[in-house]
Amino acid sequence: MNLIEELRWRGLIQDIMPGTEEQLQKEMTSGYIGFDPTADSLHIGSLVPILLLVHLQKAGHKPYALVGGATGMVGDPSGKSEERNLLSEDVLAKNQAGVKKQLEKFLDFDASKPNAAVMVNNYDWFKGMGFLEFIRDAGKHITVNYMMAKDSVKKRLQSEVGLSFTEFTYQLIQGYDFYWLYKNKNCKLQMGGSDQWGNITTGTELIRRKAGGEAFAFTCPLLTKADGGKFGKTEKGNIWLDAEKTTPYQFYQFWLNATDDDAKKWIKIFTFLTETEINESISAHEKDAGQRLLQKRLAKEVTVFVHGDEAYNTAIETTEKLFANKNADAESLSINDLENMEGIIKFNYSQTKIVSGIDIVTFLAETGVFPSKGEARKNIQNGGISVNRKKVEDIQMNINNATLLHNKYILIQKGKRNYYLVCAE
Repeated sequence: MNLIEELRWRGLIQDIMPGTEEQLQKEMTSGYIGFDPTADSLHIGSLVPILLLVHLQKAGHKPYALVGGATGMVGDPSGKSEERNLLSEDVLAKNQAGVKKQLEKFLDFDASKPNAAVMVNNYDWFKGMGFLEFIRDAGKHITVNYMMAKDSVKKRLQSEVGLSFTEFTYQLIQGYDFYWLYKNKNCKLQMGGSDQWGNITTGTELIRRKAGGEAFAFTCPLLTKADGGKFGKTEKGNIWLDAEKTTPYQFYQFWLNATDDDAKKWIKIFTFLTETEINESISAHEKDAGQRLLQKRLAKEVTVFVHGDEAYNTAIETTEKLFANKNADAESLSINDLENMEGIIKFNYSQTKIVSGIDIVTFLAETGVFPSKGEARKNIQNGGISVNRKKVEDIQMNINNATLLHNKYILIQKGKRNYYLVCAE
């Protein structure tokens, strides 16, 4: 298997150092990617580097996952407009443990295999190193001119925020990581996002100047959505890989709601489907885009990869309860179903008013489903409103305690796809 060829048609190659493809064809090569332990869970932005390591291992090479215990204390200026808050050792240790647990789901760490995955922490080799030792051992080999030429440094120097000495040294620290792994683990390859190219090439330069060796690298493009929005972000924030932070249902819905353009791009990047399978899926989708076959295939593949078959099946059940089976009784929805509905607007409303009883028109206006009573009345008369899955046909309908699901919720549907959850407080 030609790894670079495989990654290239998937859209996962942006920059590549000369000789990298030949090196990977020549012998089993150890390659690494760094993960920033700024949280105790990775999010879907981390899926691309995870998949690069998985592809590397599938192609017979040895993956190293570096958790940046040391670099996490410094902060990487690449792609950042301002300096980040530094994390304490206790927080970093907790985050590293969470990241390691997740990576073990995707990579094979069986030490009996020659290309078993290995996790390393750069704090292990930096914790005993003094400042003078570092600037003598690493700093002497990289000029300030070389470091200043990097885009990540230039941009920050030209900004109002500026660049602290701490962040300026980041590329040298990351470069030393590559050098250390090269010397101690025979690691000859580093991968990462395209914003890391400057840091990565500092590592290859340090290996060349300090060890007289040759190292290799490639990066993948940074993902954006077709509308220009940030990939992996919703109104609720990050889409996490931890099921406690983002439920499998919410995770599934994120991929299911992809636009056609995004789905065509993402199914190549985030699945292991072959080029033929992907082309067939795109062709089937284009015959009837309304069926969203491409989005469903993408959502299934990624949800199973991250959360497993059982969680995927649960996500499907919840989706069908909410959207597919419109005639199903709303009482079949659990509290968890209602609380974790992705993309559904939630309103709090006075329980006292509901106990006393309130007409549907006033209720819809006061909750904010409609801006006015007139709009609410018109939509009801046009048959565009359902309460707890039942179409509202009576303009005089009364909302009261009997309307509540689980003594707390009312599910409102406006039109085909707009759902609102009213919580009685």
